[in-house]
Amino acid sequence: MNNNSIVNRILNSALTANQNLTPAELVQHALINGEGVLNDTGALMADTGEFTGRSPKDKFCVHDAKTENTVWWGDVNQKFENDKFEALLEKVIKHFEGKKVYTRNAFACADSRYRLNITVVNETAYHNLFCHNLFLRPEASELENFNAEWLILNAPSFMADKNVDGTRQHNFSIIDFTRKIILVGGSGYTGEMKKGIFTVLNYVLPQERNTLSMHCSANIGKKGDTAIFFGLSGTGKTTLSADPERKLIGDDEHGWAEDSVFNFEGGCYAKCVDLTKEKEPQIFDAIREGSLLENTRFYPETTTVDYTNISVTENTRAAYPIYLIDNIAVPSVGKAPENIFFLTADAFGVLPPISKLNVGQAMYSFISGYTAKVAGTEAGVTEPQATFSACFGKAFLPLHPGKYAEMLGKKLKENPNINVWLVNTGWTGGAYGTGSRMKLSYTRAMITAALNGELNGVEFAKHPIFGYAMPKSCANVPSEILNPRNTWADKNVYDEKANHLANLFNKNFEQYANGVSQEILEAAPKASQHG
Repeated sequence: MNNNSIVNRILNSALTANQNLTPAELVQHALINGEGVLNDTGALMADTGEFTGRSPKDKFCVHDAKTENTVWWGDVNQKFENDKFEALLEKVIKHFEGKKVYTRNAFACADSRYRLNITVVNETAYHNLFCHNLFLRPEASELENFNAEWLILNAPSFMADKNVDGTRQHNFSIIDFTRKIILVGGSGYTGEMKKGIFTVLNYVLPQERNTLSMHCSANIGKKGDTAIFFGLSGTGKTTLSADPERKLIGDDEHGWAEDSVFNFEGGCYAKCVDLTKEKEPQIFDAIREGSLLENTRFYPETTTVDYTNISVTENTRAAYPIYLIDNIAVPSVGKAPENIFFLTADAFGVLPPISKLNVGQAMYSFISGYTAKVAGTEAGVTEPQATFSACFGKAFLPLHPGKYAEMLGKKLKENPNINVWLVNTGWTGGAYGTGSRMKLSYTRAMITAALNGELNGVEFAKHPIFGYAMPKSCANVPSEILNPRNTWADKNVYDEKANHLANLFNKNFEQYANGVSQEILEAAPKASQHG
């Protein structure tokens, strides 16, 4: 039974079959179904229920002949047996019988040469609205004879029986790369669908299309130059890529083909905790008719959202189509990048505010995916906590991180004019609690200088432990902060912290050492002592 046959079977057995409804129609259905309410700007506000975020321990990949020797098996990619998937798939298909069903045909990948056809089947109108907003929207002519290459079956009210179905508990997200099906059940969190397709593209594009899949934002300058921004949560990826002087390609997921960088998505899934018009005007203004808010709450006696209210979850979200943002690239495609930025919020205060990486260092840093959380986020935590996420998106990598890093290195060697920069948006003059946060104005000035080529001719110094090239001068930035050691009152304490962080890097990298080249291994920081 192919995917089109599965869709037709579900539609024929449903109570009502609602196909490719408009956002306005979906909002009306959601209100009638009791799935949500409207806020004062016209956005639909819904609760996702028990799960307000992804459940990584309940994410699986079907283990078969195709995936046995290609998937990076382990904690990220857990095995799900083929026969168990077949049985669970049949249960989910039957689950839709006699219910209202919402289906949508959509695309992933804005560069049509790499496009993925997706059909989504949802139980609820608000989940289908999410898919309208986050995936690419076909023209009417493209919907004729649409072929469902990949199928997402999304059934939040279906509860698995772990003793029979092979799941860990009642919820699950399972990808079958052979049948090209994503099964999501027992969870109302919409992001499981988005990240399911991202995982698929992280498998398909590098292996079959010679395209590097990336968890990053990207924008285009007035001269047509593309820049890519990698960074974990809290590093400034969204803020720094939203540049009024540059057009946004996308804020989260991209592919880098031979001659293009393209957005995978047709929208944004933005965090909204503490959102204000002053801090994030583009996100704030995009939350209007057709947008979806998740797990937020109103101020008492109003329909105005209180974005400081995290009584449901800190992971409050807004899902909106990219066309609700000003200053976007249309289509969401740019040329191959000229500048790549790895953003880190180093709470140890060790890394330079900006430094240039060679190819080996770029691959090593890419696999490391480093940032640091500040002390005080958990009881008893007094030191900054290093956080590493391979390729800045470990949870969504079906292949060994070394595969993606080698692709990055190959592209950098083929295009030696591409600059790779490590930018520390974290602390200077000391670790968190002693030093101070890097001024956003300085970070913007350094990124602007890099984008404009102003750092190409300046003198650089080499960091003694990490080996990065640190510029000695940069317009609109005090020279004394460019070498982090100079900003510390006690240079010996800086050296101790730098060695400590270097050892954390090296310890983390041990898990990847068997799957990477010698060039990458040699780019590791050179700690002179154990810290």
